[in-house]
Amino acid sequence: MKPDRREEFFRRLKAAMPEPTTELEYRTPFELLVAVILSAQATDVGVNRATRRLFAVANTPQQILELGLDGLKDYIRTIGLYNSKADNILKTCGILLQQHAGDVPRDRAALEALPGVGRKTANVVLNTAFGEPTIAVDTHIFRVANRTGLAPGKTPLQVELELLRVVPERYHKDAHHWLILHGRYTCKARKPACPECIVRDLCGFKSKTAV
Repeated sequence: MKPDRREEFFRRLKAAMPEPTTELEYRTPFELLVAVILSAQATDVGVNRATRRLFAVANTPQQILELGLDGLKDYIRTIGLYNSKADNILKTCGILLQQHAGDVPRDRAALEALPGVGRKTANVVLNTAFGEPTIAVDTHIFRVANRTGLAPGKTPLQVELELLRVVPERYHKDAHHWLILHGRYTCKARKPACPECIVRDLCGFKSKTAV
């Protein structure tokens, strides 16, 4: 995709959604961190359903540690891979208390050192909780970036680095949210809604978008 088309691509997404944000429900950086850990291979709707109950009784590292493993599992057992996620969250809570005074660090290396936190999760926390201009690449963004020709790549890291290179800098902070929502509701994997797509004429997915 050429630079002028990329500019128009994001101009339209911004016009349609001036202030995009995550669909995960959270009030603090810690709540967001827990929600993103839980969201791996799970839907935001399912995570929100579980965290509404969990955060009502425990929404700090100390409070979640006090729940214990079985107690935490009771709140998140509806979420896929809940056993390993519960273990990771408890270990993460311990590290936050021991090494960061209970706060979520605003540092990529420190975030990625937490159990259950990879590059994508760290990017989401840095971007959404702290306003950093990072671009987390999940399956939706990977698909949109490749399908449209916006930022092709064979791996999520390649796509992330390409997006950071080609997306106009003023759009970096919100690009993650625009792309994930576009992939979730319009540029869907099996049945993309091309006729309703606001960037259809800019897209490289010609087998679907060509008239």
